[in-house]
Amino acid sequence: MSKRDELIEKYAADIKEKFGEDPDMDLLTKVAVGLGPAIYNLDASKVSGSSEKELETVKNNFLVKKLGLSDSPSLMDAINSVIDKYGRSDKNKHRAVIYYMLAKHFNKEAVYK
Repeated sequence: MSKRDELIEKYAADIKEKFGEDPDMDLLTKVAVGLGPAIYNLDASKVSGSSEKELETVKNNFLVKKLGLSDSPSLMDAINSVIDKYGRSDKNKHRAVIYYMLAKHFNKEAVYK
């Protein structure tokens, strides 16, 4: 099994455990591939739920630029909702899982088709 496949399995386990959902493996794989080499970097592969700067980056670079959403307070509400479900105190919030959950939340799976 490749390193990427191992990481995707770890992300799938997080989605099942933290969110109580069976992940769409095709979408999860595409989100992970879309993150490129960042998934292999310990720091870049995680999202700090306590860093406003980090959450702004998720909003601007992923929700606005990648998913094409208009900037509004609902974007940050969605990010915070996903972070809360993931577990704010959990230090290992994987970027791929957060992006996957946000894509599902906004029904933007087609961006990855």
